[in-house]
Amino acid sequence: MSKGKLGYYNPQKAQEGRITDIGPCHYGQMLPPVIRRNYGKWVSHRILEPGLLVHVSETGEKAFTVRAAAPRLISVEHIREVCDIADKHCNGYLRFTTRNNIEFILEDEAKAKALKADLDSRKHVGGSFKFPTGGTGMSMSNIVHTQGWVHCHTPATDASGPVKATADVLFDEFKNMRLPAKLRIALACCLNMCGAVHCSDIALLGYHRKPPAIDHEVLGKVCEIPLVVAACPLYAIKPITTEEGKKSVSVNNEKCMYCGNCYTMCLGLPLADAEGDGIAILVGGKISNRISMPKFSKVIIPWLPNNMPRWPEVTNVVKHIVEVWAKDANKYERLGDWAERIGWEKFFEKTGIPFTEKSLDDYRLAVDTYRTSTQFKYTEHAWAVSRAVGGI
Repeated sequence: MSKGKLGYYNPQKAQEGRITDIGPCHYGQMLPPVIRRNYGKWVSHRILEPGLLVHVSETGEKAFTVRAAAPRLISVEHIREVCDIADKHCNGYLRFTTRNNIEFILEDEAKAKALKADLDSRKHVGGSFKFPTGGTGMSMSNIVHTQGWVHCHTPATDASGPVKATADVLFDEFKNMRLPAKLRIALACCLNMCGAVHCSDIALLGYHRKPPAIDHEVLGKVCEIPLVVAACPLYAIKPITTEEGKKSVSVNNEKCMYCGNCYTMCLGLPLADAEGDGIAILVGGKISNRISMPKFSKVIIPWLPNNMPRWPEVTNVVKHIVEVWAKDANKYERLGDWAERIGWEKFFEKTGIPFTEKSLDDYRLAVDTYRTSTQFKYTEHAWAVSRAVGGI
């Protein structure tokens, strides 16, 4: 053992007495006391009402969780109000979920319901909910999205705007648990999809329809042309020398997939275009392994316009799809499972959405993803067992 300024170091107990100012503290210090006491001991959970859950431990203790939605982009004042609520009701403990929900955890059901009432009573000046509770069970959870026009440099649409407009038309589905199954909606503002919308029930995807413009003057002065060429995943960019003798690039428009990687490397290749940019609608994705294997969503509408500030074309389509699915699906049937049960032809027929060649499932890496799900492995094993015992 060696002795440092903090005492003796025992290599068999490397974490013993460890103190550091590098990185975050251990997550266990941030857990509510009831969670810390029962860590790894939870045996069941129930949804008591929309936005209110209870987890039961093998010790008999219960943890009540109140879930409220929050925007992805929030002000310091909003955060301070969230902290004040947590201090008032649950000793300052709260957490954010991966879908931007705020969860307050308490040990008393009466206090949890009082907190839920407090959250629903808080309104913005315009009358909308500051902290709407819900998003549990068979409802629409909070909509997640990427940066959009507020920060990102390659978006084909805004993020916060369409998400707010869509959440408004589906607000009742967040507050109530009346859908056939849970509903997950996500938005990514360009094809790079840092929002991972390809595995959501409904995906809103910003889509450029025009190749980048080329500013030869800027390119030759401020850009590293080899990096611009290398940034293109489809080799659509090559270096050239203009008639004026300036170093620049050319773009093969037939190869371009409008990803914006070149603009990331060089501001002399702007991609944004008011007429060409818009939103594609995809449906049927999920990461759950329940009922059917995880799946990518499919393009059903290749492009809708960016009609700010409420994106009516987009919100009308999304609301209509949800209504048709809710009316026709079986209980616990996700949107993609419903579409596959009735057939995608029927999906387009029931929703009234025109089918085009752009909706064909031609994902080029699909072959690599075949035969990899637990469903397939289980089915293959069950078939082999049945055959061995003479079942088939």
